[in-house]
Amino acid sequence: MSLVLLVVYLGVLWLAGGASRADALGQVVVRSVAWIALIIVILFGARPSFGGMKPVLLLLAGAVLLTLLQLVPLPPGIWQALPGRAFFMEAAAASGQEQPWRPWSLVPGATVNAASSLIVPIVALVLVAGLKEAERSWLPGLVLSLIVGSTFLGLLQFSGAGFNNPLINDTAGQVSGIFANRNHFALFAAFGCMLAPVWAFLDGRQPQWRGPAALGLVLLFALTILATGSRAGLLLGALGLGLGLVMVGEGIRRELRRYPRWVFLAILAGIVGTIVIFVLISIAADRAAAIERVLDLDAGQDLRARTLPTVLDLIRDYFPAGSGLGGFDPIFRKHEPFDLLKLNYFNHAHNDFLEIAIDAGLVGILLLAAGLLWWGLASVRAWRVGVSPRHAVPKLGSAMLLLILIASIIDYPARTPMIMAVIVIAGVWLCERAKGSRGSALPGSGQPL
Repeated sequence: MSLVLLVVYLGVLWLAGGASRADALGQVVVRSVAWIALIIVILFGARPSFGGMKPVLLLLAGAVLLTLLQLVPLPPGIWQALPGRAFFMEAAAASGQEQPWRPWSLVPGATVNAASSLIVPIVALVLVAGLKEAERSWLPGLVLSLIVGSTFLGLLQFSGAGFNNPLINDTAGQVSGIFANRNHFALFAAFGCMLAPVWAFLDGRQPQWRGPAALGLVLLFALTILATGSRAGLLLGALGLGLGLVMVGEGIRRELRRYPRWVFLAILAGIVGTIVIFVLISIAADRAAAIERVLDLDAGQDLRARTLPTVLDLIRDYFPAGSGLGGFDPIFRKHEPFDLLKLNYFNHAHNDFLEIAIDAGLVGILLLAAGLLWWGLASVRAWRVGVSPRHAVPKLGSAMLLLILIASIIDYPARTPMIMAVIVIAGVWLCERAKGSRGSALPGSGQPL
């Protein structure tokens, strides 16, 4: 049952889980389906086994607990002692009222939304934990199929075909696949660049027809990333492809031993030639706007640089308590200098590490540090196991989380439901014991996460 529910759940996320905005219609769809799936598992499903994925469970539980604590009303004396609250105290004083009990969060409605959004990764973890070991072997192919579907949709958008998803706040004319943000779509395609080679050699098997299919998919993903015009996507795609090839390098060398050396050179030349032809055709067809953006100065990038001093000031003003999860937009507007005012708004810090420091303060930083520490320790263990493709799944989880961490330096991909589910799946993969190894991808007994 868990496998069927997971397939349906990921399908719904693919359709409606590409936006991060709280008012996107897809949020209602995704969260409703998540609660329905959770109720079905509780009533009719087998008991999930979290034994091999405790770090993911603990980190997710910590995020839920922190978010809920920010909604607990505090006595006036404690609340007034928190940094950054003096301005808000004036509202009660101006109206002649006593200071009321207020929650830790300055924007409790946004924090309620943040808490509600966590049902998505919770259900993803419950469903994955309910899978049998044989069923978990389907996960790489399942995730890859979602990426392929999104890629074809993105190529349709690039061709000029009109497509509007009412469930997400996508931008007309932008190549963003199932996402509202092209950078998030480029990250998704970068996952495919590393996942396709691993899928072809999964568990050390002979690639057979999967080898040519994986090669074609990698080329498709690379062209799609180029079509998005995401400069960060180009970096992530190149890094993802490089890591994917490293994970299955031994398997590739084994297969190429059967052929003359010129075969490899011909394949490489064909890939490069195809990309060059694609670029030339795009320019000739006046569809090179996305490609030109790679070379031009991005106004969004410039805005990130211009807002950085204000963002750093917010960390200082609200540290160590934080202003409340999910409330960056109204908090930033309160502090926004006049020279940054414009018709649209700056919805996020475009650096999730800094935004966590603003919203969650010291506790959020400690939780983030715990997650990074576990990822680092588990990644070292995963990559030290061996070079065989049989050991690739924990490395794949490590590499996917690395791409998300890098993308989070300039954006906020982890706030979309689809990427939330991918984070959970990647975390579970990182927790897996590499087949044929004596060690585990998990820290040993008595060691920190």
